[in-house]
Amino acid sequence: MDVWLVATSLIFAYLLFTVVVGATANRQLSVSLEDFLLYGRKTGFVVLYLTVVATFHSAFAFLGSGGFFLTHGVGFWVAGAWTVLVGAITYVLGSRIWALGTKFAYFTPADMLADFYESESVRIVVALISVAFTILYIQVQSRGLGYILSVASGDRISFELGTLILLVIAAGYLIAGGLRAVYWTDVLQGAWMYIAVWAGSLVLTYELFGGPLELWQRVAVERPELLTLPGPEGFFTPGMWIGFTVLFSFGIVFQPHLMIRYYTAASANTIKWLGATTPIFLMTLYIPATLVGLGGALTIPDIEIADRIFPELLFRYAPAWLTGIILAGATAAAMSTLDSILHANMTVLTRDIYQRYFAPDESQGHYILVGRVFVVALLIVGYLLTVNTFDFLVVLVALSGAGALQLMPAVLGVCFPTRRLLTKTGVLAGIGAGLITLYLTLIVFPHPLTLHGGIWSVIANFIVAWSVSTMTKPPSPETVWRIHGEMERFVYGDDR
Repeated sequence: MDVWLVATSLIFAYLLFTVVVGATANRQLSVSLEDFLLYGRKTGFVVLYLTVVATFHSAFAFLGSGGFFLTHGVGFWVAGAWTVLVGAITYVLGSRIWALGTKFAYFTPADMLADFYESESVRIVVALISVAFTILYIQVQSRGLGYILSVASGDRISFELGTLILLVIAAGYLIAGGLRAVYWTDVLQGAWMYIAVWAGSLVLTYELFGGPLELWQRVAVERPELLTLPGPEGFFTPGMWIGFTVLFSFGIVFQPHLMIRYYTAASANTIKWLGATTPIFLMTLYIPATLVGLGGALTIPDIEIADRIFPELLFRYAPAWLTGIILAGATAAAMSTLDSILHANMTVLTRDIYQRYFAPDESQGHYILVGRVFVVALLIVGYLLTVNTFDFLVVLVALSGAGALQLMPAVLGVCFPTRRLLTKTGVLAGIGAGLITLYLTLIVFPHPLTLHGGIWSVIANFIVAWSVSTMTKPPSPETVWRIHGEMERFVYGDDR
């Protein structure tokens, strides 16, 4: 049987499975926003762990990182730094977000920030940033899905059609089963993607080079520039390392699909165990990605789209059945993040915009229906962006993280009680300054002093937010005591 037929059949078998999961989740669903959007706030460690790591590592890790290693070399090992930092952020900050979300019934990041800063303007701005910059992340996953299906089918299924098919399926099981369907599919997807990327990279490495050591020796002889810093194109300067470390840690944690996951945990210990163990999965996935990227640089050095290197190598050199299983794993990697972002944006638009300002007194079933309509709208927008624009998957993730990073001062101001409080005016001014700086340092004067524009933007955000806050009215003492008091009780205990 032809390789393309086997590979495509296995991918569609996997997709059929996700549809079944969505239908099953729909039968368990109650007519409750908390159940549809937050899994009833009762997610245990195993499910939460697999959905978080699957959401973190998506088409960006499965496809984009291989393409980045091929183009820029081992400088991308900066990933090792941010994967550890993600665990620390989750342990310390994630548990605090969980505590406040549980106590005050927050659904979204904007819920928490608007409550503390006593500002509907803060709610609207945070909601818009959450949606606008994570739409870029939808594009990352959609492009990855299009690459996978077009390569697996030998281009018999076009990139555009492949993207549409997989977007519709991800949106379909989310519409059917809400976050429950997302979590259930992510359990399988998280395990599958990890096994698939390791299996595929090792098979290719031994088939083409005789093993990882032999691959490394050949790269040292034939492409030594890939083993140097800042890399063959001078990309990975110290400033860019710092930028990627911050953008791929704080910048992703502050995106709504990750912050909302903290709200869904069954307990604070669940979040702390998540923080302690997440780096193991996140970091070790970049070992096989390195093998793929460096091996691709020797085998297909002139590949037109670097992000396609893994499926191209599989299609050319791996057995048909293995290619199908691994590409299905790649599909799982992209869909596990795509469904989470669609869910988060649906939650933000439904809760922070529609329910708050347009229809505050409707039934739970009404809001669930509206959320499903938002998913369809997001699917259309994501598809149009995917087929009409292009950039490196890793670059798009960095831009998405830079946008979410603008919430950092405001979130830290809520979760870490201090005497010097940020104000609503300071938060809004800081976000505005950060976004302007982001535009200037990405478009007008790209990466001044080789430091990524996202870092300059968050520095400007902090400076302006604190400066303006010293001159403007802080949150009321009652609100500060209610929220910071709860935070201190959570951290230090009631007998402090």
